[in-house]
Amino acid sequence: MAEAASGVSRFKANYAIERKMEPFYKGGKVQLDQPGRHLFCVCGTRVNILDVASGAVLRSLEQEDQEDITAFDLSPDDEVLVTASRALLLAQWAWREGSITRLWKAVHTAPVATMAFDPTSTLLATGGCDGAVRVWDVVRHYGTHHLRGSPGVVHLVAFHPDPTRLLLFSSAADAAIRVWSLQDRSCLAVLTAHYSAVTSLTFSADGHTMLSSGRDKICILWDLHSYQATRTVPVFESVEAAVLLPEEPVPTLGMKNSGLHFLTAGDQGKLRVWEAASGQCVYTQPQLPGPGQELTHCALARTAGLLLSVTADHNLLLYEAQSLQLQKQFAGYSEEVLDVRFLGPKDSHIVVASNSPCLKVFELQTSACQILHGHTDIVLALDVFRKGWLFASCAKDQSVRVWRMNKAGQVACVAQGSGHTHSVGTICCSRLKESFLVTGSQDCTVKLWPLPEALLSKSTAPDGSSIVLQAQATQRCHDKDINSVAVAPNDKLLATGSQDRTAKLWALPQCHLLGVFSGHRRGLWCVQFSPMDQVLATASADGTIKLWALQDFSCLKTFEGHDASVLKVAFVSRGTQLLSSGSDGLVKLWTIKNNECVRTLDAHEDKVWGLHCSQLDDRAVTGASDSCVILWKDVTEAEQAEEQAKREEHLVKQQELDNLLHEKRYLRALGLAISLDRPHTVLTVIQAIRRDPEACEKLEATMLRLRRDQKEALLRFCVTWNTNSRHCHEAQAVLGVLLQHEPPEELLAYQGVRAALEALLPYTERHFQRLSRTLQAATFLDFLWHNMKLSPLSTTPTAL
Repeated sequence: MAEAASGVSRFKANYAIERKMEPFYKGGKVQLDQPGRHLFCVCGTRVNILDVASGAVLRSLEQEDQEDITAFDLSPDDEVLVTASRALLLAQWAWREGSITRLWKAVHTAPVATMAFDPTSTLLATGGCDGAVRVWDVVRHYGTHHLRGSPGVVHLVAFHPDPTRLLLFSSAADAAIRVWSLQDRSCLAVLTAHYSAVTSLTFSADGHTMLSSGRDKICILWDLHSYQATRTVPVFESVEAAVLLPEEPVPTLGMKNSGLHFLTAGDQGKLRVWEAASGQCVYTQPQLPGPGQELTHCALARTAGLLLSVTADHNLLLYEAQSLQLQKQFAGYSEEVLDVRFLGPKDSHIVVASNSPCLKVFELQTSACQILHGHTDIVLALDVFRKGWLFASCAKDQSVRVWRMNKAGQVACVAQGSGHTHSVGTICCSRLKESFLVTGSQDCTVKLWPLPEALLSKSTAPDGSSIVLQAQATQRCHDKDINSVAVAPNDKLLATGSQDRTAKLWALPQCHLLGVFSGHRRGLWCVQFSPMDQVLATASADGTIKLWALQDFSCLKTFEGHDASVLKVAFVSRGTQLLSSGSDGLVKLWTIKNNECVRTLDAHEDKVWGLHCSQLDDRAVTGASDSCVILWKDVTEAEQAEEQAKREEHLVKQQELDNLLHEKRYLRALGLAISLDRPHTVLTVIQAIRRDPEACEKLEATMLRLRRDQKEALLRFCVTWNTNSRHCHEAQAVLGVLLQHEPPEELLAYQGVRAALEALLPYTERHFQRLSRTLQAATFLDFLWHNMKLSPLSTTPTAL
């Protein structure tokens, strides 16, 4: 019995969400505060505030209308944040507390597209999709200017850095820059030199020069006294942002003199520094591989000495401004998460493959992110070697890469191989030792890649160079796409699962076919070996999971419960249970012995492609098409301990209650029963009081000494008791005491008294009618008894 009990305790019963990694930036404006400690970015209906040091989202600000945020700006003194929503409302926030201090209508007839504060943090300019520019005094709370004349959407506004000049600059759909005098409420000049949308305006420290950038591949320097273009610099890329750098020599960036230099960010995906006087590019950042590297935003935080850039893949990169050395990386939006794995010997990190050529590695303790470049197309699958330092990835670019994480948590590519003729959709690492990889592709072949000795030697450090992998064996395995490969725990067997509705078992390293598993009605998405038994699990698009015997290839069990395709399956609890994830967004926990679905975890909103369990088997991680990565914690022991503590507490209180009733200490007994919030226990106490010879007086005395909240609870319990004819007498006795001794105004002040009376009236009426009928029948029986005439009984026997 003890062994059976311990066996039952090993089974998992539930997982709880330990952490949820959601998208925090889906495109649009990003802004740093002056010290560089907080990062503000838009994500749909919210403005998220990130802690730069940890990467964690500190606060999410959402307006009451719950409409998409179209623009926001943080004041230069970092005190005031203003957001504009699609509902044409402007909200002023005390962002540190997360509260709205003022809400007002934007007066624009279309959504606000852009906004900017003046240097004093008192004036706010808003540019609308209706072509209007409005200026607001955020201190005195009124609109100061309404500037019209811009055709189409005003997508850019900026104040002159010198507040005494009271100049406002705006740009609209006609690619012209308008200069507005707030003093005269008029347009001073229209600067027309760009031929495409102007993307940024920035000013020199002395306020005499303005730099504008555009998608027409030029940057223009303007004299702000004559409002004439002094120099046009062709930059040969569509520029999304340009920043004027401090006028001091920085040899590492090619700035050899203290003249005017500016930095551009655009569709080439690299930061470049230009000398304004000569129009020459003096520094170019190294190009990162793969698509999605185009830069969509760039901003300089002068006080913090940081430069922020944003890529088209929604990655936020923080550089040290003097050297352009990368300081921090943040992955704002992962789109569709295709695979996820724990990393490190203690599962301290996770690696995420999303709908992107880049991999993202997150440190779980600090939320720090590292973005890995190498693949040139979408990464489809991941796997980790047993020790946790080495992991492998495969992608649509027909290649496989091996990555190593050092003890500092830094990851670098150490090997790569190519040879498949189509997308590589699945990968599996050897289990016993770090000796080989197996990949499966849409070209219907499986390749075995041995890891060279040079890669496995401890002295190999990630120095940027990577070893080329060579395939040792190639085998055509199926007639359709291979969706999953799995290596047995002894490294001697390989299982493949395909879209052709079969799984196959192969001997390694020669890849000889041993047998075929047939039985699924649709394609297979995942195959997995049991860590303990000679069993293979398969997950299929027919919504089922099957267990197969490796000896005779027979189907042992079938698990049905998912409403759609089962995408991943994993063994947990030493091979006695299964975790599965499906395209219905559900994660299910199964006990193999009785085919029972123990728990269904519903936290994702779309297909759950990624599922992986930690080495200690106490956590799991899932990734889905809803762009969320969820870390699950096994809470079975904690829940069992909590349940045990509740049972013990219940026993102790039940014993105390029995003692109080035995001692006829009814007041304390009733108070204890009410505190337990158990109507039946309270009923037991009331019944014990009513059994007392002096029941009426005892009940009155006890109830009148109760607190008001206890009387409210008692009235609530009466509603339940009154529905049952067996317990209605206790309910009516309690009601009688309350109605006799409580003033009507106090009774009406009880919480929920109206609902209680509505529930009590019909049953009380029914009980009254039943008692009336019983009384009538008893009276009639008594009447009959008294009026019955009985003949006298004869004492002599009747003659025969």
